[in-house]
Amino acid sequence: MSRCQTNCIEKRISQVFGKLGQFVGTHIWSFFILPALISAVLGVGFYFLPERERSDIEDQFTPVNGPAKTERAFVQNNLQDNEEFSPLRLSTEGTFAALIIVGLEENNILTPRASKEIIELDNTVRRIEAGKNFSSICAEANGTCWSQTLDANFSADTAPEGSLGGINFKPGTLEIESAEAIRLFYYLREINKTENEIWLRAFLRTFANYTTISAVSVSYFTSISREEELKRNSKTVIPFFSITYFLAITISIVSCMRFDCVRNKVWVASFGVLSAGLAVLSSFGLLLFCGVPFAMTVATAPFLVLGIGVDDMFIMISCWQRTQVHDKVEKRLADTYKEAGVSITITTLTDVLAFYIGLMTPFRSVQSFCLYTGTAILFCYIYNITFFGAFLALNGRREESNRHWLTCMKVDKPKEKYSQNTDDSKTNICCVGGAFDRDTGTEEDTPMNYFFRNYYGPFLTKNWTKVFVVVLYTGYLAASIYGCFQIQEGIDLTNLAPDGSYVASYYDNEDKYFSDYGPNVMLVIKDQTFQYWNESARSGLDTCLQEFRNLSMVSENMFVSWLNSYLVYGEKHGLNLNDENVFKGHLSGFLNASGFSQDVNFTNSQIYASRLFIQTVNISTALDERNMLSAFRDTAENCAKSQNPIDMLVYHPAFIYFDQYAVIVNNTIQNLIVATAVMLVISLLLIPHPLCSLWVAFAIASVIVGVSGFMALWDVNLDSISMINLVICIGFSVDFSAHISYAFVSSEKPSANKKAIDALYHLGYPIIQGAISTIAGVVVLSAAQSYIFRTFFKIMFLVILFGAVHGIMFIPVFLTFFGVCSKKSTVKNESYPRAVCKSKCANIKTKETIVYANPDFSVERELEMEAHIQLRWQNTTKFTFKNDKLSDIARNCQSSIENQSRYTFEPDCP
Repeated sequence: MSRCQTNCIEKRISQVFGKLGQFVGTHIWSFFILPALISAVLGVGFYFLPERERSDIEDQFTPVNGPAKTERAFVQNNLQDNEEFSPLRLSTEGTFAALIIVGLEENNILTPRASKEIIELDNTVRRIEAGKNFSSICAEANGTCWSQTLDANFSADTAPEGSLGGINFKPGTLEIESAEAIRLFYYLREINKTENEIWLRAFLRTFANYTTISAVSVSYFTSISREEELKRNSKTVIPFFSITYFLAITISIVSCMRFDCVRNKVWVASFGVLSAGLAVLSSFGLLLFCGVPFAMTVATAPFLVLGIGVDDMFIMISCWQRTQVHDKVEKRLADTYKEAGVSITITTLTDVLAFYIGLMTPFRSVQSFCLYTGTAILFCYIYNITFFGAFLALNGRREESNRHWLTCMKVDKPKEKYSQNTDDSKTNICCVGGAFDRDTGTEEDTPMNYFFRNYYGPFLTKNWTKVFVVVLYTGYLAASIYGCFQIQEGIDLTNLAPDGSYVASYYDNEDKYFSDYGPNVMLVIKDQTFQYWNESARSGLDTCLQEFRNLSMVSENMFVSWLNSYLVYGEKHGLNLNDENVFKGHLSGFLNASGFSQDVNFTNSQIYASRLFIQTVNISTALDERNMLSAFRDTAENCAKSQNPIDMLVYHPAFIYFDQYAVIVNNTIQNLIVATAVMLVISLLLIPHPLCSLWVAFAIASVIVGVSGFMALWDVNLDSISMINLVICIGFSVDFSAHISYAFVSSEKPSANKKAIDALYHLGYPIIQGAISTIAGVVVLSAAQSYIFRTFFKIMFLVILFGAVHGIMFIPVFLTFFGVCSKKSTVKNESYPRAVCKSKCANIKTKETIVYANPDFSVERELEMEAHIQLRWQNTTKFTFKNDKLSDIARNCQSSIENQSRYTFEPDCP
């Protein structure tokens, strides 16, 4: 076995934890009160929560260093907007309100009744008073409000250009017969942000209660709607906190309840959940004190932290129950820490590092979530080994004095000698308590521990079961890989609003009636040395522009070019625009007269930048958006590499959001690879066998593939929300696999199968407890009226389900395929005397598994735990051992026994 272990670090850490447990056990009240006081102090940080909240969608859900932001900065610095408002030339979305009006009569807005109501809706907008009316804060062009003015005699001919949707033409003509919808924009001047927001909120209130229409339906939207709805979104989850903690406490109590009024762990379970709550309070308060932004995604963190904290609690309780009940509390706590410390340290390190690695992502919503959650898990770990450990010791003192779990009054102990066939074998749950396993000196096994040891473990290690598990895993992997190829990228902005939001209605109508035309994209020429007057240079530009026109998502005839207009102007006025001086001499006058002044940065007779516009079509899905962005940027790069290179960029305000497609996959893969590598290093350092550490890395990869594949099959896109959860994947897959792998390699059992059974016996139930409690912590989010929280539930459910299945099924089976960690061992205790029975065979009942390498002995059968083992010797001398509570071994021998106390076999016996 020594050649299999690399436990130099693990062993020392285990010893340190033993000393820490001893120290906590002797200073219980200090470790119990101090964390509570720290939590109270740090909890004051929640006072700053309103100041730290961030709900700006662009800031939180788009890449921090996205190319579109660099492109926007260039446009804003080189092509400044002047006082003449033009929606086409906006470098941002602008400040606006919008209506989409849909006809209910014959699906037509051009009927007399519908037209009348449309005009009334338009007038309603213009009459809104909120400190100032629309006409006093509207965006202006040529000294008047820029708006899509409706004529009193509204018709298809007088409708604002581009405002109609769902158009039907009369057969054989281009005359509009009907239109299903009309979209109206109301832009505001971007001078006084406060005034604008007041008016926009008044607009929202007006149309939220607008009912005086019958021939049309109306959906509405403003430039602040997404942010407002995102704020409302986060508030919808607040009622679930109390439900979640109630479920967690209930499940923890039920799973830790014992039918023994002394050994009952009800209060231990309750304080374990409280410990996780204090960790959230302390960590969040500390980060809020430090000014860390609080994104809406952080609202899901307490649910996750609760699951992780409770999981570690179950591990500690399980280890406590395996300590000697007659030892001092300090010794029991030291033994608990020595056994559980390394295991929960592995999971905490992997979880915390996984989240801190998530800080590498370019999405601030992910960064905020990872920082808050990683810090909370760190506090959870600290409080588990201080606050919870201290309470575990307090509860141990109660058990030591044999006091009732509820009344704390002393109760009678069960009789020392009893038969399992008598009534004395059952402890009265009200008046008698403190039972323990008199063979081992530890607390009695729970029914679930018994199930894992005697039924599930042996069943799982049967050969035919292993074959079934391998086949099952192959099917799981195949379905997961198939799902990975179905993944869709990007977040739909509609999903940031709660279900039933007016935002969703507006977007649905926009997609339905106005999806024929996509963004009107700017083609910006950055090259300051480009010779616009040079015919050869213009020919190269035309070639480049033709490449854009050839794209499938571009409308070939909808193209706005100041240069083409200037050339037409020059030809009309007999100007030789191939001459540099003539070109520059007449340019300013043309730009001012034609309305193209915002499209050319012409300063000191130098053109520093200019822009053209090209219309896209049929951009309705996230895939269309991704393909369009990629095609436009690729074409711009090709223009820069052509024979007549042109340095240009492409930009539209929507590209800020489309940028997520360019980084989401690569960044997710990068984070997962880095995190998995870090997890592997930690596992190699702390799990005393390299091969088993590799199995932990395998579990991480396997769970990630499974979650990625099945989330796609469950209609979850790969976006900044699901990216968070894939980071979580790493931590939880390590949690389950590390616990079971560590138990496997730490087991003293002689064979791989028995090691697997022993690991499941000790940790199968804690894994199930942790999985159930974590799922209970997030299951309430399945009822949330929000895509973000439902997505969190879906992926967390997959992570926990697949992680637990790996922990109690796949990993134990796969570990048995590699027997290098197994050892042949003998039952040896030098303090026990030997017994000699001069018979050629004996039946021995033992609580150990024995494998003899001595050639004088042979084992005919080997059974686990309290099984009869028949041994046959080739000589006439035999050796045996017996347990105190077993029947007299003399009955099994035909001759006398020299000593009838506890006995042992040793391979060096004569």
